[in-house]
Amino acid sequence: MEEPRHTNRLIDETSPYLLQHAHNPVDWYAWGPEALERARNEDKPILLSIGYSACHWCHVMEHESFENEEIARLMNESFVCIKVDREERPDLDSIYMNAVQMLTGHGGWPMTMFLTPDLKPFYGGTYFPPEDRHGLPGFPRLLIAVADSYQKRRQEIENSADAITAELGKLNRFQPSGEMLTTEILNQAFTALMKNFDRLHGGFGRAPKFPPSQTLMFLLRHHHRTRSTEALEMVETTLEKMAAGGMYDHLGGGFARYSVDERWLVPHFEKMLYDNALLSRIYLYAYQATGKPLYRRIAEEIVEYIIRDMTDRSGGFYSAEDADSEGEEGKFYVWTKDEVIRLLGEREGEAFCRYFDVTDGGNFEHGKSILNTPRSMEEVTAEMGIGLDELERMIAAGKKKLFYEREGRVRPGRDEKILAAWNGLMLTSLSEAARILGRDDYREVAARNGDFILQNLTEDGRLLRTYKDGRAKLNAYLEDYAFIVEGMLALYEANFELKYFDEARQLADRMIEQFWDEDDGGFFFTSADHEELIARTKDYFDNAIPSGNSVAALSLLKLGLLTGEPRYGRHALAILRTMHRSMSRHPSAFGYLLCALDFYLSEPKEIAIIGPTDSHEVRSFIEEIYSRYLPNKVLASGVDAPSAAAIKLLADRPAMEGKPTVYVCRNYTCLAPATSREELAARLDE
Repeated sequence: MEEPRHTNRLIDETSPYLLQHAHNPVDWYAWGPEALERARNEDKPILLSIGYSACHWCHVMEHESFENEEIARLMNESFVCIKVDREERPDLDSIYMNAVQMLTGHGGWPMTMFLTPDLKPFYGGTYFPPEDRHGLPGFPRLLIAVADSYQKRRQEIENSADAITAELGKLNRFQPSGEMLTTEILNQAFTALMKNFDRLHGGFGRAPKFPPSQTLMFLLRHHHRTRSTEALEMVETTLEKMAAGGMYDHLGGGFARYSVDERWLVPHFEKMLYDNALLSRIYLYAYQATGKPLYRRIAEEIVEYIIRDMTDRSGGFYSAEDADSEGEEGKFYVWTKDEVIRLLGEREGEAFCRYFDVTDGGNFEHGKSILNTPRSMEEVTAEMGIGLDELERMIAAGKKKLFYEREGRVRPGRDEKILAAWNGLMLTSLSEAARILGRDDYREVAARNGDFILQNLTEDGRLLRTYKDGRAKLNAYLEDYAFIVEGMLALYEANFELKYFDEARQLADRMIEQFWDEDDGGFFFTSADHEELIARTKDYFDNAIPSGNSVAALSLLKLGLLTGEPRYGRHALAILRTMHRSMSRHPSAFGYLLCALDFYLSEPKEIAIIGPTDSHEVRSFIEEIYSRYLPNKVLASGVDAPSAAAIKLLADRPAMEGKPTVYVCRNYTCLAPATSREELAARLDE
């Protein structure tokens, strides 16, 4: 291979996104003391560029501008250039994305921000083309203008930067409400969501459409609490339409990031770990609630995709797969009708094409087709005059053949960094899948992941954010702690190994110690001993992933029930009180926090199983518990003294007549112990 003409400091980083820029002619720095000190010493503005490895337009801007020698010269002469992976440094991304939105009214990636040497933002945007285009200034002209303004209008720029920074410090400062938390908040949230629901295609609003996993979790809980058929219809319509659309990978499993249209047909083809972790959970819950095989199949296919394509041999889960391969978005995933007929033969190929909407003209670019299933198998069988069994056989065989053919293509790039928070999300999903689906193999993968986190992403009782190539680094953020606490609790419920419960509790205690705001309540995004930035932010909004505060609230409520310690619940309650009004007014921004509120306002079932966890009776009890959708419960099992000491739910619970026994309690009241599956079923229904 030809030696690269340029190599910059990013060559020493582990982030795949930063390494993608290591041979740019731009004199890139990673964020750190060296770059910041140089900006101060030379009194140069900072050009901060933030993106992530699976971002299509990040790749475009790199190719157009950062690989351009003349543009790089302008950048190097007038600025200290810093490149940041938003997935490694969500603290920086959050601060400066808020600044971009203040300045321009919108945000996104790549993010391009100009800072004073003391890190205050004064101008910014997202993607800039290499020349004036579509109303956007060309990047070279912008660089010259910003550099000139910094030299000639310095006081004006500093005043602007001070004003923006002051506003950043005021964001997300909510005061706790003194009003009662009632189910009326949940009802108002449901009513608001109904108004924005797309009854034809599912989901909310218009294009582009993102998978609303957390909102669907809340709606399924609402159905469970109120028996609302409308809530269930909203969940099922969305899940079925998404599963039929091109956003779902019908050959390999897993969902893309979002759909560019309202029908879920054309995806932005990048696949993210966090989306698939959250989506597998809502499909699992829908399967529990309805028993429909479709939801089980989609959940299993997502999990199989993660295990097959996104799992490191060490047990960690990778972050993402790109949208592009060979420089073309979606090339790995799309087909022509001729390709399908060549692989499957005339008859089977025709059936496959009709079912998966593969046509001569295509439904995507250049006559290619994205696999999707706009029609049912019954419609296709009637059209072709063949039996349902025969079509099912042809589709199953065709999917296998196309999958293996596709495996020979050039794959999209894969971001192999392992992020603590996103691994916590997937750990929860795998642990719940193991129980709900009765899959011991999933439980083993979950345990390997839990052990990987404890061995590689913890140091002296503290979490680290990211791991790659044997190196773990960066202080963890609130979301890392909250998601891993949740994951460890889920893993404990999946295998009842006490060490995972102990780790969850210790990390929760550290989270409270390092992140809690003693003055106003709620958790800060960064720890008390984190690097000092221009703002210490809080995040309450559930976006592509739930906020750390939302997940912390739900996990702390569960810990309070399991340990009998009220302090955990007090912290959770403070978060819920702080967002009291916002949840009912803007429910789509608080899907997961609404789930936590639903848990708090319910009478959660506290289930203690006393008996050997590997016994037939205990396994039968567990099958009974997970055969139904019980979103508001905690579950513990054990017969040893350490378990009873750590988990108060297990204390003073004898086995009745020497038999494995289940205790079901709620709202400070325990029902009669159950020693048979039938008795347990009756207790769970009470």
